[in-house]
Amino acid sequence: MIGLSLILSDQTLHALPSGALYWPARRVLTASDLHLGKSTRMARRGGSLLPPFETLDTLTRLEADIGATGAETVICLGDSFDDDLSCAELDDTHRQWLLRLMAGRAWVWIAGNHDPAPLSLGGSTRTDLTLHPLSFCHIATPDAVAEVSGHFHPKARLAGRSRACFVADDRRVILPAYGTYTGGLAITDPALTALFSRRARALLTGPTPLVIPVPGDRP
Repeated sequence: MIGLSLILSDQTLHALPSGALYWPARRVLTASDLHLGKSTRMARRGGSLLPPFETLDTLTRLEADIGATGAETVICLGDSFDDDLSCAELDDTHRQWLLRLMAGRAWVWIAGNHDPAPLSLGGSTRTDLTLHPLSFCHIATPDAVAEVSGHFHPKARLAGRSRACFVADDRRVILPAYGTYTGGLAITDPALTALFSRRARALLTGPTPLVIPVPGDRP
């Protein structure tokens, strides 16, 4: 469960196989882009009909990560719901499940581009958050230092297979999408490579975590 370790601003962080990031010194668990309710949002908008199991799967993994780490604070880094209506449409069973996970711990919802409005589930809703020496936001800012963010859903291709991954260097870490049914952006895409130095590496999620360099010519 410890996953792959990385250092950001002298803080040891654990990139978990699930795609969550754990900061043991502060007992903080961070997950990005849960996109809860994606299947219902797509059905509502006349898109592809997906099996409505992504919320169950995402909450199951989140509960397991909270239980394994004993996190006292959970930070959701934006796009926690697939759009503004997805929170209101949350099945009551899933709503109560989420409320149970929130009970007894600090819970921070960072606003994303899919769910910018305050959520009605309690917790704290923020545009960003600083827990010294780290800062947390949804979309990376180019000149930031010691920043943890999400949004891009980074993925790396290895042996013909695409795998969700963290991307990190000594200035920032970008988390993969935690939610089921989420797409991804290749780590070689200029939108990602422009944010990182040549020391950047990708930490692949899944049952066999792996660290690989991020290709590309950067300063």
